[in-house]
Amino acid sequence: MARAGANLIIHDVNEEAAARFNEAPSGSAVAQEIASKYGVKAYFLAAELSDAEQVKALIEQSIATLGSIDILVNNAGGDIGLHTPRPDPNDALDISVEDIRSVVDRNLLSTMYACKYAGLHMRERRAGKIVNVGSIAGHLPVREGIIYAAAKMGISQYTRSLAEQLRPFDVNVNCISPAPTYTARFLATRTVTEQDDRSRLQKVAQPEDMSGIVMFLCGPQSDALTGETIVCWK
Repeated sequence: MARAGANLIIHDVNEEAAARFNEAPSGSAVAQEIASKYGVKAYFLAAELSDAEQVKALIEQSIATLGSIDILVNNAGGDIGLHTPRPDPNDALDISVEDIRSVVDRNLLSTMYACKYAGLHMRERRAGKIVNVGSIAGHLPVREGIIYAAAKMGISQYTRSLAEQLRPFDVNVNCISPAPTYTARFLATRTVTEQDDRSRLQKVAQPEDMSGIVMFLCGPQSDALTGETIVCWK
């Protein structure tokens, strides 16, 4: 988005969270790198997205910083337990209640809160693009990560319904359900098998594969598209 000229708010739960999975030294470091590389404005803001009041304050601060929110991308989430990188056990029955709440809060509720407060702003302006990030896991039967899959499927249905509510106000709401993707967090929490002998559509995706689809959903080419989920069947 910065390459296309967008000014950005970079968010995480706190300044240090990006270092947990070696994603970046800090949230501010990401913002500074983007601003320097692409000549745009980029700021880091922190908030706990499972707390509705913090999300409301985050959206208000973002509007105050940039003047308006034209695009919202809900990319926070992950199959992450309350105290562990992944819930363990991670099925439907033996998973702890605390991990169920952690996964649902982190994925589904965080998306709902961000959409609520940014959506109110966009409805008033009668303009905006919202892209929610689900997961291929929400479209397949799974043996592990069942709560995560259910939360991500919930995002897809929420997207359809929110799109219908915001349709009269020229606000597009769409969803992307990524395939497994080589991010720093993915590499820190997954075992990756040899990929060289797989076809392009069978290999684990690169971040650019997914970000290109997000850019399409944020740009003018998707002005007539709303309420859809693009499923990446890699």
